Amino acid sequence: MKTKGKIAVVAPASRLTPETADKVTALARRLYGSDAPEIFFHPQCFLSAGHFAGSDAERSAAFLDVANDGAYGAVWFARGGYGSCRLEDRIFSNLNENARQKTYLGYSDMGNLLARLYAVGAGQPVHGPMPQDINRSGGDAAIARALAWLVEGDRQSLEPAAQSSQKVAAFNLTILSHLIGTPWQPDLSDHIIMVEEVSEYHYRIDRAFFTVTSNENIRRAAGIMLGRCSDIPENEVAFGADEEAICRYWCQRSGIPYLGRADIGHDAGNRVVPFGGFLTA
Repeated sequence: MKTKGKIAVVAPASRLTPETADKVTALARRLYGSDAPEIFFHPQCFLSAGHFAGSDAERSAAFLDVANDGAYGAVWFARGGYGSCRLEDRIFSNLNENARQKTYLGYSDMGNLLARLYAVGAGQPVHGPMPQDINRSGGDAAIARALAWLVEGDRQSLEPAAQSSQKVAAFNLTILSHLIGTPWQPDLSDHIIMVEEVSEYHYRIDRAFFTVTSNENIRRAAGIMLGRCSDIPENEVAFGADEEAICRYWCQRSGIPYLGRADIGHDAGNRVVPFGGFLTA
């Protein structure tokens, strides 16, 4: 999806450093030269309030500010961490028509916001790399992929299963499990649901799949695809099954088709997944 207008960056969870913002801006200029997109890093990105990039009220106000501003064609979430679920509920009823025309790009903790936006039909939520990813090994490629999607609508940025008319969505597994039963959970019936995980024990992955696959709406999905599960800690007692075996088990038990592996994860190879599918992007 080509973005019309400038790109705004906000941090609904944890703080972004000014140095990271400068690195992203410099990379965009190297990639696009004089045609580089204008990327506005909202000052809120650099606030600090304990774990968060500013208070709940400050983060909520910053998101609503850029979402409702017609000068920005996309809202690019700065990073994950924790905190997006704490944004004030009022902001979703105060989204204007400008907010309903935008692309919203992020992943990890931002799955909370992508889900809520999808649930209320606001804009085009998209799973994909965030500015913080520039600090990963190979992170320049992740930022280039995100910009290629935002600026050019480049299909090569997409996860392969997202390149058709099939409805798709992508989440961190733990985030999806925490959305179950909340007003933030969108209707994912008939969707291919892609999930990935990072830094969780196999038994916790198993527990999350139990919650996700027990949900009646999720059981109406077209299927589940498993992304990369990285940095899995070694438990004192081996679980006895890896993440793919766990996913297969819960899919079979719940009657949800297991559709194989997805090219998403907490890494520089993380690919783009527009919620609802490419043809709606």
